[in-house]
Amino acid sequence: MSDQSEARIIIADDHPLFRGALRQAIGSLITGATIIEAGSFDDMTKELAGTADADLVLLDLTMPGVQGFSGLMYLRAQHPGIPVVVVSANDDPATIRRCMEFGAAGYIPKSLDIDGMGAALKVVLAGGTWTPADVDLSGPVDRETGEIVKRLASLTPQQVRVLMMLSEGLLNKQIAYELGVSEATVKAHVSAILQKLGVESRTQAVIAASKIAAGQWAAPAAS
Repeated sequence: MSDQSEARIIIADDHPLFRGALRQAIGSLITGATIIEAGSFDDMTKELAGTADADLVLLDLTMPGVQGFSGLMYLRAQHPGIPVVVVSANDDPATIRRCMEFGAAGYIPKSLDIDGMGAALKVVLAGGTWTPADVDLSGPVDRETGEIVKRLASLTPQQVRVLMMLSEGLLNKQIAYELGVSEATVKAHVSAILQKLGVESRTQAVIAASKIAAGQWAAPAAS
């Protein structure tokens, strides 16, 4: 965006103290920015529903309602025009790489100092991407991991939510109630999820969801 002082930024993190610190940092670095806080996945989706012109979402990977990368997957599918920067205590290079593969515009470790965070956010708001300089994202991706990422990224926003709920052990009837749709619609979503993930049962889909949550991606085959 051309005028960063008019940026509308959503901070999605379940730790009030960190949200407050980040809010203060952004306010001092980007004067005039409108900052909205959300402490859970549901709060975040509600804020986005009422803030169509958001310019940036700062997303924690671990907060209520989010299964690992699923929050990022949902945002990229539901709001493809809004850049998402993951802000996480996890500084594992593999996790950073996965987030970028799922469409994040940046990845900021919570250990980064305030000035560093501000510089990173300005890069993203200007249309760029940002990751820690010491993280190498250029290496090849093994075939199985690449296929998993591709299949998960093909899910629609509603399919991502259904998969998240399946992983929590909810039945079709319960999912239908939570989403305000019919059981037949949920069954259709489940069938589509199984097809897209290349699995044959709900149990296998839940295993896939657990891999999302834990980041248990296939390791490259030994040479």
